[in-house]
Amino acid sequence: ARIIARALNCIGPDGKGGPTADPCGVCSECRAILADRHPDYTELDAASSNSVDDVRELRERLRFRPAQGRFKVIVLDEVHMLSSAAFNALLKTLEEPPPDVKFMLATTELRKVPTTILSRCQTFHLRRVPQQALREHFARICDKEGVAAEAEALALVARAADGSVRDGLSILDQAIALAGGAGVTAAAVREMLGLADQGLALALMEALMAGDVAAALDLSEQAHARGTDPGVVLSDLLELTHLLSRLRSLPDLRRDPALTEEERTRGAALADRLSIPVLGRAWQMLLKGLQEVAQDGIDRRAAAEMVLIRLAHVAELPTPGDLVKR
Repeated sequence: ARIIARALNCIGPDGKGGPTADPCGVCSECRAILADRHPDYTELDAASSNSVDDVRELRERLRFRPAQGRFKVIVLDEVHMLSSAAFNALLKTLEEPPPDVKFMLATTELRKVPTTILSRCQTFHLRRVPQQALREHFARICDKEGVAAEAEALALVARAADGSVRDGLSILDQAIALAGGAGVTAAAVREMLGLADQGLALALMEALMAGDVAAALDLSEQAHARGTDPGVVLSDLLELTHLLSRLRSLPDLRRDPALTEEERTRGAALADRLSIPVLGRAWQMLLKGLQEVAQDGIDRRAAAEMVLIRLAHVAELPTPGDLVKR
């Protein structure tokens, strides 16, 4: 939204330019908007300014022409937080805005925005950035900053970013700060994010699917000793179950460079041993287990261990499909 605001008001380095898709960033308009001191650029947090009075005050300001720029630009962040009355008060202004006023509504919850508002706006969906692109981007940043980073560490950061460049940069910045001048390692990133070791998750799944309760509880104890939350262990097993199901259904996925070496080898071998019904049963039990671990007043570690014990015992039982065949 800020980039578009600059694009609308940019006058170019020579002061004679018009609206452009590539704002120069050096003219007085661009610099003022970047510094958040432009008189015609207003950015409001709809989460805290969500009443009818706030919208009325905004409408009063729109009666005057721009003081400096080409357009008055109003950015409403998290617009879905506006009250119903505030949306209704804003409706007429959005429908017939003054010619020199531009509204930009930003939200992460588009479904919560009333249809009457959406029908009067152009909607642009920002797609998630693929993990491969994020890893390459973070590698370039580390190279320019002169910071050594393991490829696996960057992969963990990219996965934790979940398609968001901004979130990924925040995580990478923390990892570099924690490294204290040394290289960013995968172990440090796991510890920072509170993630269980991927190898531990695979070993735990192998023990569970083999019905080895003692080995599963021993691995759970190792994760607990490292400070990994029991809910994170179950979440990692849930994510691994999904990955194994995909590896089982899509053999070509085993050549995907986004997967770690362990996932491509041990994960593929485990997927070959397990059927989709078995993986589906594990998925349902882990989902239910996560709900149990999240309950108030329950010992999270005990609840997680009970889920692991149930999974190990069920692994030795036939699936409903096998019983029907028999």
